[in-house]
Amino acid sequence: PLRSASNCRSMARDYRVLSVQSHVVSGYVGNKCACFPLQTLGFEVDFINSVQFSNHTGYPVFKGQVLNAEELVELYEGLKLNRINKYSHVLTGYVASESFLNKVADIVQELKEENPSLMYVCDPVMGDNGKLYVPPGLVSIYRERLVLLADVVTPNQFELELLSNKTITTESSVLEAMDVLHERGIPIVVLTSYRPSESSKEILLYGSSKKGGQRSAVKIEIPLIVASFTGTGDLLAACLLAWITRTNNLKEALEKAVATVQGVLLKTFKHSSEKEKEAEGSVTKAALELRLVQSKEHIENPHSDIRAVRIY
Repeated sequence: PLRSASNCRSMARDYRVLSVQSHVVSGYVGNKCACFPLQTLGFEVDFINSVQFSNHTGYPVFKGQVLNAEELVELYEGLKLNRINKYSHVLTGYVASESFLNKVADIVQELKEENPSLMYVCDPVMGDNGKLYVPPGLVSIYRERLVLLADVVTPNQFELELLSNKTITTESSVLEAMDVLHERGIPIVVLTSYRPSESSKEILLYGSSKKGGQRSAVKIEIPLIVASFTGTGDLLAACLLAWITRTNNLKEALEKAVATVQGVLLKTFKHSSEKEKEAEGSVTKAALELRLVQSKEHIENPHSDIRAVRIY
């Protein structure tokens, strides 16, 4: 297929992403979810692992190390002293401690001062379904520091409620909560998942953009796949970074990012169902690890019938 001229121009650019999030030896979450898609789409990725675990924390056991704030500073100082800390993008995800998150904010602030056109995509990983899975002190650092530096924020429903201090129960309350973040200077807000009720057969994703007083918002209805996947938010944030950059069009970027995630999830679900048959009914956590490498075509050339609908 022919690519648009603007797409070709944006692909030719030398993009370099600094990605700060978790790492697992086996499986796919955090940087393991972000690096491969970004590299496949033509982005150089320098990654700092906020934690290094054997596997994600949903398994019965996980072992590993947590990078502390001093170690983060040491790594960044090395980049700085060698003058190799030049980035077009920053992506941040799971961080386990307050001191580390504050240092991340310092680094993003410094990089934005050096390169005002740098795009920062902040996935404010705090919790889900009404429960925090990070220390409570991180909430105010995200709210008062990190998201204020962001060009794109990708919270789930619970995280958007925490950031906006609003309860989300309807579409209008979704848009109000997003507007709170726009009023604080964040140009693009993506609510990555909202289920109006437990019986909903779809997950709703909302994207909202406000630049120069112009507001536009879209939503996507995504068919629910009944399985417990890990790393989908990390994958979505990475794909959004890539496609917002390559298309400069939020509606199109959301459609492509969602198409990739759905493609990966369907391939993973098919694989886990086959494993379940082989194991006569019991599916392991390992069988539900994202089939990322096997889904390369969904990353490079996402195709889907799912379309974003304009709200305004």
